[in-house]
Amino acid sequence: MQNIIYIFDLFGTAIFALTGVLAGFKHRMDPFGILVLAIVTAVGGGTTRDIILGVTPVFWLSDSNYLWMISITVLLSLVMIRESKQARLSLLQFADAFGLALFTMIGADKALMLGYSWNIAIFMGVLTGVGGGIMRDVLCRRIPLVLQKEVYATAALIGALVYSSGFYLGLSAQLSAICSISTTLAIRLAAIYWQMSLPILNSRY
Repeated sequence: MQNIIYIFDLFGTAIFALTGVLAGFKHRMDPFGILVLAIVTAVGGGTTRDIILGVTPVFWLSDSNYLWMISITVLLSLVMIRESKQARLSLLQFADAFGLALFTMIGADKALMLGYSWNIAIFMGVLTGVGGGIMRDVLCRRIPLVLQKEVYATAALIGALVYSSGFYLGLSAQLSAICSISTTLAIRLAAIYWQMSLPILNSRY
């Protein structure tokens, strides 16, 4: 199963790198800016997770495949992406949702494999899923999706809960992963399609 998790991790890295590239296009960045944005988006959440869990060196320092995956994704994206702004926006939303689903499951799995409790696993799943996107949005000078009314972190929270529940119920890791990814992805895509959002708390001040 860990080999499958590793493949998912590399694939998720490419997906989130792509969201960084698309965000860079949207904000008219130069190639270097796009590369920086792709790296931060792809490894930001996992790096924060590993630092908090005390995993050293962090995953991409001990495995250069992650940086190679980001570099190849950026290069291919710069050469191939020529769609309209609307098409890029749609691709960005879908890629971001898929990356969120993958990284949420991976973050929860890593915490559980290190022996942490289910609540820590859920937190690490959410952090891994949303961390890179927060950094990406901050660098783009926009309020991160997770801090707005978007159903974003909520989708990651439920997906991480599903994975942790499967782990403690004794389900196979493969089934738990499929259920977690499907849940997070379905909630996030449904929120985008039907424009669902959490209520905003108004204040007099």
